[in-house]
This record gives sequence, structure tokens and C-alpha cells, in this order.
Amino acid sequence: MNGAMPSTGDDDIFDYIIVGAGSAGCVLANRLSSDPAIRVLLLEAGPPDRYPWIHIPVGYFKTMHNPRTDWCLKTEPDPGLAGRRLAWPRGRVLGGSSSINGLLYIRGQSADYDQWRQLGCEGWSYEDVLPYFRRAEHNERGADAFHGGDGPLYVSDMRVRRDVSDAFIDAAAAIGIPRNDDFNGVQQEGAGYFQLTARKGRRCSTAVAYLKPVRHRRNLVVLTGVQVERVVMNERRAAGVVYRGARGRRLARARAEILLSAGAIHSPHLLMLSGIGPGHRLTKAGIPVGHDLPGVGENLQDHLQARLVYASTRPTLNDEVNNPLLKMKIGFEYLLFRRGPMTMGASQVCIFARSGPGLDLPDIQFHIQPLSSDSPGEGLHRYSAFTASVCQLRPESRGHLETTCPDPFTNPAIYPNYLETATDCATIIAGMRLARRLAATQPLSGFVKSELSPGSDVISDEALLDAARRTATTIYHPVGTCKMGYDGMAVTDPRLRVHGVAGLRVVDASVMPTLISGNTNAPTIMIAEKAADMILADRRHPSAGPTLP
Repeated sequence: MNGAMPSTGDDDIFDYIIVGAGSAGCVLANRLSSDPAIRVLLLEAGPPDRYPWIHIPVGYFKTMHNPRTDWCLKTEPDPGLAGRRLAWPRGRVLGGSSSINGLLYIRGQSADYDQWRQLGCEGWSYEDVLPYFRRAEHNERGADAFHGGDGPLYVSDMRVRRDVSDAFIDAAAAIGIPRNDDFNGVQQEGAGYFQLTARKGRRCSTAVAYLKPVRHRRNLVVLTGVQVERVVMNERRAAGVVYRGARGRRLARARAEILLSAGAIHSPHLLMLSGIGPGHRLTKAGIPVGHDLPGVGENLQDHLQARLVYASTRPTLNDEVNNPLLKMKIGFEYLLFRRGPMTMGASQVCIFARSGPGLDLPDIQFHIQPLSSDSPGEGLHRYSAFTASVCQLRPESRGHLETTCPDPFTNPAIYPNYLETATDCATIIAGMRLARRLAATQPLSGFVKSELSPGSDVISDEALLDAARRTATTIYHPVGTCKMGYDGMAVTDPRLRVHGVAGLRVVDASVMPTLISGNTNAPTIMIAEKAADMILADRRHPSAGPTLP
């Protein structure tokens, strides 16, 4: 992996090479190429974002689990989930997961970022990161102390509401959970409608927000359908990348830095393929060890959702979608007015609540849907029903991923290790019980005909936990596999430079030391906004190199 690089033409030499055009990569490409003197290469394994369903909010039903836009990853059998393997959708298209996700705009709690600072990540407190959330955002409500009004990323209110969704908010208020119209403002706790990363009824991915407006820049080269095989090292410096596409295998060199923005699975995978990672795992996979960095691929965290499905006394979106005439009406409403169910994100209503007394902050999140389905891509159930999914916001369980062989086209083995700790088990049970309490409270109780899943006969804590192990699934928020910090398992420093390697940073959700309390797309965009500032500052005033563990 080390040694002199093969010769390269001038057209293949750049200042910065960004691997992955997803939630973070598109942001970096925009911000770094704003200086015409900086030459930037952005590499994306997936295709351009031309598939029409990408840009229709409800299109996540068509893009998840679709190899056209999704890596279609699967976990290894998980003991905490009764030995089940889960599908883990990850975007493989311009915009990455921001092109296939549920569009839900949530930042997390201020305490999440203050904890990062307490863990040694200087510059990542809530006070430090709030300006970058604001810089990214173009909120249709306008700018204020918490929100931006002229950023690239459009954030809008839900364009359709449902009676059952309103009933959830009213039921929450009845049991003491306050109404909240802004989960990203003064406080997170409460119940209300999500805001979406959308503009006028169309998805606003990072490819739309950040990349499309600057594709004309002569100093920005964007290549799709090319997969990076490894980072080329020259001693302890990242000097280039080898990638493969329609033109075969090619080498691109970086004068300044290589930026890995391939996500919480593929960034650590690429590091390991390049000989950077836990030495014992690399040796087991048949990869020469270039730099033994134990934390690569470790510290994996994800939100696990337990879904409660209720048969409804009134028609739900299931009925409309399964009725050809009503389905046609939905289509026309969207085509003519950009309104109606096709403008919906993955959920309508959000509830942040505390699972028990004595907690200072919400530790569970509900995603409320006026529909029911086994999973995105499988269609809606053919009966009237709605869903309340609940997840623990700050799981204690930690998983890992392993590269199993030197072949870059073989996906890594993913071990999520869900529900390993007593706290995680107790919290998921408490969340399911709170969902039942909501369902039994007016006005929501008037919509409930029966509990279909896990079923009213599942009563004891043991039975509820067993149901979660048998049916719970990911809510698509993997992070942490290249965590920043200075402890023995940290992969990057707080400036996101890989420890012990010059010219190499990781900029995506994998650098989060702990999982934030909510959906992860907005925080990943913030990370990239802040990283761009740090990269440009280091270019102007080179600081000390990355620390050597």
C-alpha cells in the first residue's frame, strides 16, 4: 500500500479529492471549490440523481432497497435481535443518503454537542456548531437566533396534515408532553409536526442544495459511477486514490488532502482497505497493515425502532393508496399543486419524551405515520392502520464492522450489537408502554380499533422485549465508526484529521463520538460545513499535523 505512486497526468492532479457525494461530500465540494484557485475532485460510486422518485418526497418508498440508488447493505445476524439480519439502506447516488432518506430535519439536543466537547472534542460544543446549522439552513419560517434564512438547504413545514396525526399531538398534551412547533429551537421535548428538507413539495438533497448550483465551476470535477478502491499512501501521507469506473482503474493525486465522506460504513471500510485500521482485523482479512489504528470500524451506534401498528376505526392513507381512483387523485394533486400525501416525509409527527421520571432530557423519540407497512419498498398494508415507532435516543450498545477481504467490491461485515445493555432493553420497553398510553388517551383512543403489532396479548416486560427483539428494525442512523477525539479508540482529531496520517480527513457521520438525539442528516451537513471552514483555515495557516497515537 505504501511506496512511490505511479505517474499521473496533470488532469488527474487536484488539491482536494472528496470520496463520496452524499450528505457531507456535496457540502465540501461546494464550499472548497468556491475559491477558483482550488481544484476539487468529487467521486461518487452511484449514478447521477436523475431517477424521478428521488425528488418526490414520498419517493423513499421507491429508492430504499432499490439497487439503483441504495447500497442494499445487510447486517450480520444479531444476537440482540433473535439472530435476525437487518437491511441497512445507504444512499448510492449523487446526494447519498440525503437523496433516499425520509427528509426529516432534526438536529439533536444541545447537550449532545456539549458532551462531545466534554469528551475532548474542542470546537464542537453546541455554541460552536449552531452557527453552522444556521449557515446551512434556508428555513421557510425565516431566520432567527436558531435558524438560518438564506442557506442552501431548504427546510419547510409539512404540506399535508392528518386527523390521526393531530390526535397524537393532542393525546401527548393530555398526558403532559407539551406541544412543540420547533424541535430545533429553544427545547427539543414535545410533540408536533416534523419539518422537512424540501422546497415547494420537492426533496432538497445536498446534491440539489449544494452541488447543482455549482456544477458549472471549472475547478470542480464530479465523477459518478466510480468506486474508490483504496487510498494510496506515501509513507505516512495520503497521496492519492485509486478508483475504478467505465474507463477502468485510474489514479488521482491530491496536492493537499483526501477527504473521506463515504459514510459511517464505507469511510472506515475504505480506511481498512488502505491498510489503516485495527491490525489484527486487517491481518485476518489479508490486508497488509500500513498503520495500526484500533478504532477504525469500532464504536458503531444506531437507533433501533420498535413499531406499534394499530388497526384504525377510520380510513387511513393505506385505504387511499390501495384504491385506484383515490391513488390517481393523490397523483394529480401532487402534479398540479405539489400538495397532498406525495409531499410527505417518512413520518408526520414527532414526539420527544422522557421514558421515566427523574430524567433531565428526553431519551426517546416517536415517529408517527398515518399509514402502515412492513418496510419502505414493500407497499402499504391493505387495511386501515397507522404506526407509532419509538427509538431510544442515546443507546449504550456498541457494535463494529469488519473488512473481510482485500476486494473493495465486497461489502464489510456489519455487527450492530443492538440491545446489549440493560438500559437499552429497559428504555425500549418503556417507550413501547408510552406508545400504548398514548393510544389509550383521547382523542387518539377514538382512532384505535385494536393493536396489531406487537398485539394486546403482549403484556409483560419480558414479552415486550422479546417482541422488540423479533420485530424491531433500524431507523437508518449509523454513526461513530471513525470517531473524533484523543482516546485510544479515536480515529480523527477534532479537526477531523486521521491520527497518524498526514493529508487525510474523515468528514461524515462516522466521526460522531456519540449518537446525537435524533435524525442524523442535518448534523452530518453541519459537520461538513464546519469541516470546510477548518480545511480552508488550515490551508491559509497550516497548523501542526495530526497527532500520532
